Amino acid sequence: MGRFFSDPVEEALEYIYYNERAGRGREGFELLVKTAAAGDADACCILARCLCGYQYVWSGHGFPEAEKRARKMLQMSVERGSAIGVLVALRSEELSPQIVENVPASSLQEAFDIVLEKAEGGDAFCQYVIGNSYFWWDFLKIQGKSVDSFDSDEEYKAYLQENVAKCEDWFHKALHGGVYFAANNLNQFYTKGDGNIISPQPEKAKDLWKTGAERGYPIHQYIYAQELQKAGQKEEALKWFKLSAEGGEPGAWYEVGRAYFDGDGVEKDEAFACQCFEKELPRRHVGCHNLLGKAYFYGSGVPQDYDRAFQLLKFAYDESNKGNRKNNWGVYYLGKCYFEGWGTQQDFVKAREFLEQMDWEYWDAYFMLGVIYARGRGVQEDIKKGVALLQKAGDHPEPKEELSKYRKTLFGKWVRR
Repeated sequence: MGRFFSDPVEEALEYIYYNERAGRGREGFELLVKTAAAGDADACCILARCLCGYQYVWSGHGFPEAEKRARKMLQMSVERGSAIGVLVALRSEELSPQIVENVPASSLQEAFDIVLEKAEGGDAFCQYVIGNSYFWWDFLKIQGKSVDSFDSDEEYKAYLQENVAKCEDWFHKALHGGVYFAANNLNQFYTKGDGNIISPQPEKAKDLWKTGAERGYPIHQYIYAQELQKAGQKEEALKWFKLSAEGGEPGAWYEVGRAYFDGDGVEKDEAFACQCFEKELPRRHVGCHNLLGKAYFYGSGVPQDYDRAFQLLKFAYDESNKGNRKNNWGVYYLGKCYFEGWGTQQDFVKAREFLEQMDWEYWDAYFMLGVIYARGRGVQEDIKKGVALLQKAGDHPEPKEELSKYRKTLFGKWVRR
C-alpha cells in the first residue's frame, strides 16, 4: 500500500503530476481508469481532475476532456468515501445535498483533517487541495462559519485574514513537491491579493515562473522563456524554449523552430526549424502548419513540394478560421496555389477569394488579381479594374508584360490591344 494512497494512485500521480517530463502521463491515465473501475475512490477523484482540461492537468498529456464523465467520477469518489474527493467536489461546487447524504465522513471537517494529515506528511497533491481550501474560502463551509459567527466585522475580518493567508505556505509546498499549477494561484495571490482581506505583494511573484522553470516544469519553462523574450534576452529565451519543448510543452517546438527559421537570436537554420515544426503537427498547431507550409512552398530547409505546402497551409487556414475566428496569415500562398494550380486544381474563383483577404501589400498578389479581373478569369471581365491592379504591382516583368496587352482608347476606355 502506498504512503498516502493506493500504489496505483500514487504511481499515477507520479506520472501525471510530479514527473511530467517522463512522458508517461497516458500510462498514468490508463492506470487511473483501471483502478477507478476496480472501486478505488481516490482514483475516481484524480481521474475526474484529468478529464477537466488544462486548468486541472497539464495539456501536454493530451488527455480527453469529458465534463459529464468527470462529474460522474467525482460523485463516485465522494460516495465511495474519498476524503480528497469531498474537498475537490466542494471546490468544484459538485457537493450537492444528495451527494452529502452519501458521504461516509461525518463532516466536511473530518474529510479536511484526513487530507491535511496527508498534506503534512508531504503529499503535494493534498497540499495543493488544502491550499485551495484556504485560497477559495472553502474553509468557511468546512468549519461551519459565517459572518454571523463573530461578534464584530473586525473579528470576522481577522479570522478571514488568518485563514486565507495559510494558502501561501501550502501552495509553495505543493509547487516544490511537483504540482506546477500551484504557482497559478500563488501568482494571483501575490499580484491581486484578496479584496480588503489580503494586500497584493507583487514583488513576491517576480520569480515564480523562473522557480518553476528551474524545477523542470515544461509549462513554466515556456512562460519564463516568454518573459525573457519580451525582455530582449533572445538567446536565454531560446534555451528555455528548447527545454520546454524537450519536456513536451505544446507550442514550444514552434517557438524554437520560428527562431531558427527567421534567424531570430540564433544562426539561421531552416532545415532544423522544419524538423521542429514537424514535431508539433500531431497537436494541430496552426503556426507550425503555416511556417512548414511556407517552407515547402519555397523549398526552404526542405525540398520544394507544392502538394505538401498546400495541404499544410489549407489545414492551418481552416483550423484557424473556425467559428468567428479570423486568421489570414497564409492566404497569399493559398491564392497563388489556386492561381497556378500548384498542389491543387487551378481555380481562379478560389484564388481571388484568398488573395482578396490579404490586408498587406505585395506586388504578386496585385499581379494575379489584375490578371483575374482583366481576363475575366472566374469573374466578370473588368479590364479597367484589372489594369489598376496591375499598375499597383509595380515595375516587375510579369505585370509589365500583362499591361502591354491593354490600351486606353481616345474615349478613356481600357480595351485589349
